[in-house]
Amino acid sequence: MLNSDNFKQKSPQQRFLFILGVTMIVLFCTLAAIVVFWGELINLDPQKFPQKYRIAFGVVLIIYAAIRFFRILRDNKSE
Repeated sequence: MLNSDNFKQKSPQQRFLFILGVTMIVLFCTLAAIVVFWGELINLDPQKFPQKYRIAFGVVLIIYAAIRFFRILRDNKSE
């Protein structure tokens, strides 16, 4: 039922990399939301970076964040 291996103490390096990974996921999702929803506020030129490209870039960032999230989950389970 409860596996004592799941409760082992992580090394400082593993803990740092886990926190860094989670921080990067949050950063990518935040950047995607800013680009998609608040593009005008950060002075993105609509001629050079139209709405459809902003949405596509935001989707790519969210997909990349999801890939990183599932990689962290997989690495966390294998330890």
